[in-house]
Amino acid sequence: MLRSSLPASKFRAGLILATVAVSALTLSACNGGSNRPRLAYEERPVEALYNTGYQRLQRQRWADAIDYFQEVERQHPYSEWSRRAILMQIYAYYQNSNYVEAIAASDRFIQLFPGNPSAPYAFYMKALCNFEQITDVGRDQGYAQAALDGLRDVQRRYPGTSYATDASVKIDMVNDQLAGKEMAIGRYYQRAGQPLAALNRYKAVIDNEAYQRTSHTPEALYRLVEVNLTLGLKEEATRNGAVLGFNYPGSPWYAEAYALLTEDGRQPDVAPTGQRESWLRRIIPG
Repeated sequence: MLRSSLPASKFRAGLILATVAVSALTLSACNGGSNRPRLAYEERPVEALYNTGYQRLQRQRWADAIDYFQEVERQHPYSEWSRRAILMQIYAYYQNSNYVEAIAASDRFIQLFPGNPSAPYAFYMKALCNFEQITDVGRDQGYAQAALDGLRDVQRRYPGTSYATDASVKIDMVNDQLAGKEMAIGRYYQRAGQPLAALNRYKAVIDNEAYQRTSHTPEALYRLVEVNLTLGLKEEATRNGAVLGFNYPGSPWYAEAYALLTEDGRQPDVAPTGQRESWLRRIIPG
């Protein structure tokens, strides 16, 4: 699952925001205030509001920090402080796992300050919030698709930046997730005795350039060998096996495909260099 990347992502988001926070912080002293559930309206200097919010941020009191940054935005709209406060809200919402609110704050920043040097951060965080919500392949992949669209947008808008570099890594991860979804559906159809439906799902992995680079390609080719043999499409099965052997001669999936084709009297020219998996791995995964 992609969830294993979450702590690193949040750490990176903090590093990116650090320059924004430091440039905005002043040395003015301010009272931290009491631990109230909501911040009562009271006019006060913008520096005091902002710095108190930043202090809460440093203490990882995300909800309290958001209150103060919202007050900055409310009491001093369209100011430089307001701009910085929106960026801080994005970060605090994100750290507090309030992804919907973080996306809304990102959209607000983009709408108000589209040409600002910090706009790439807002675009990146919007994509990252969708990335963080990706679920396992057994569930709907709407967040994965939204993350992919957002990450590609970052890559297109800001090539050569650290945002684009990180987006490129995450794009590969999301593509692996989406290819995994196709494989899960294909296995379901194969178990249900619907080989043509399964075939289309496996071919979707092979025919999509982005999915061809994922970890699922060897299995997809093996499943095509299996299904095509089941359907009596022996030439297709042989061709899929040849592609698998040429690109992944050491994969256990090719060792399995080689055995299947050999049993069918269509031994491939390329002998496998890897070992076959146990017989349990040959059962259609559940």
